[in-house]
Amino acid sequence: MDINQLMKQAKKMQAKMAEMQAELAKKTVESSVGGGMVKVVANGRQEVISIKIDPEVVNPEDVEMLEDLILSAVNDALRRAQEMVSEEMKKLTGGLKIPGLF
Repeated sequence: MDINQLMKQAKKMQAKMAEMQAELAKKTVESSVGGGMVKVVANGRQEVISIKIDPEVVNPEDVEMLEDLILSAVNDALRRAQEMVSEEMKKLTGGLKIPGLF
């Protein structure tokens, strides 16, 4: 394989990566904790895009519990988003681990 072929393959991979990133921005994952009291949705860019809180869990006497539920839901949603990205990367790279990619 000569350098020109290698460069063409690299450009092709770069285009596929950009396409995959655009698609991942549209895909979402959801985390629900506390029996559905707190729901967090994140996208493939690992951005939290919505948080829903059941009014019943809002208790001025126990703000710490609500904070813990939100923290748990956000962390779980971001973990799920990372897993989604990893799965898409495996499809793109054929399972090869390429340093510097996600």
